[in-house]
Amino acid sequence: MTALLRYQTALLLRSQRWLAPFLLYAAYVGVGVRPGEPVLGALGYAVTGLVPVTAWAVRICLNQEPPAARTVIAAAAGRARAHLAAILTGTAAVLLVGAGTALGVTAVGDRRGVDALAAGAEGLLAAAVCVLTGAAVGALTTRPLIPSRGWSLATLVLGSLLALVTAGSPVRTTVTALVTDAHAPAVALPWLALAVALVLATAATALACRATAWRT
Repeated sequence: MTALLRYQTALLLRSQRWLAPFLLYAAYVGVGVRPGEPVLGALGYAVTGLVPVTAWAVRICLNQEPPAARTVIAAAAGRARAHLAAILTGTAAVLLVGAGTALGVTAVGDRRGVDALAAGAEGLLAAAVCVLTGAAVGALTTRPLIPSRGWSLATLVLGSLLALVTAGSPVRTTVTALVTDAHAPAVALPWLALAVALVLATAATALACRATAWRT
């Protein structure tokens, strides 16, 4: 698996396809977050953008190989393992960006009345929730489950939107908690939302990897 992850990471970096989602996310955060804002509210804004960015990055990783190369890798390592490596690569890349963003927003935000360590921890966990949920969306909205590029993009956008606004979604629960905690005397870490997001990401990834057995 290590070799597959290194291979997928090298493909992603060389292709430069990661520039579009990451630059758009940088613009999103740069426009919406200002130094001196209440830190938890700023974190709530910043992490929401990680959902579509992760779904986009996972989609890129799952479609960046030429068909011939994909066939060779699948023959050597197995379709499911190759598919899993692509999903993990896209997810890990955005997770690193999200962690850096959460720490950066915590550093420049107004932390009056909020413990810096608690705010940073909540921001990191919120970023993880959004990344895992975005990974689930990305795994379910592209090859092999939805091979059509047009339908794949449409369902990716719709899935990301639903993850942000649907009642009970781990993302909505986490972001709502961040905004609420901005006016509360103590910070509540979103462990339950993280567990739900992890289950969703695991189930979506397992389904997508299993689907590679009969669809390419």
